[in-house]
Amino acid sequence: MKEKGFTLVEVLVVVAVLGVFLLAAYPNIKSSLEVRNLENQARSILGTFQQAKFQAVRTKLNHRVKFDNSPGYWTYYLEQQVSAGVWQAVPNTGRKSISSKYVTTVNLPNNIIEFTPLGMPERLTYSTTQHDITLQSPTLARQSQPSRRVVNIFAGGSIQYVKMT
Repeated sequence: MKEKGFTLVEVLVVVAVLGVFLLAAYPNIKSSLEVRNLENQARSILGTFQQAKFQAVRTKLNHRVKFDNSPGYWTYYLEQQVSAGVWQAVPNTGRKSISSKYVTTVNLPNNIIEFTPLGMPERLTYSTTQHDITLQSPTLARQSQPSRRVVNIFAGGSIQYVKMT
């Protein structure tokens, strides 16, 4: 009478084949995770800009996103103007940080973008070097993949997200 089941050799062969497939796929999985993390960071900045713009219109108060590099890495947070020259953090928004593994370039006057109640950037000096945030992944650059994500703010209040090499 023959017993049903798998032999130890058959199980080991299947495990070895799966191991080879996983080993071959690991770089692609790691690369995909890096792309996803980079895009999530850039989209979080984009979302914060949009939130500042919409809150300014909704509350009829100036709102701004302020970037800070004093802790040794970039953070950003949303503030609203309560009176002339007086700003306070918007409740329930918190301070967000940008991973230090990305090369971050903040090209904003005084590292601030301020939106008026009309949803327009306040005092935005429009030039190619004073209206964007750039994140670059050195890991993706080494792999010759699109490694930069840029969030642009235009004088009319439009905000654009761009994937670049």
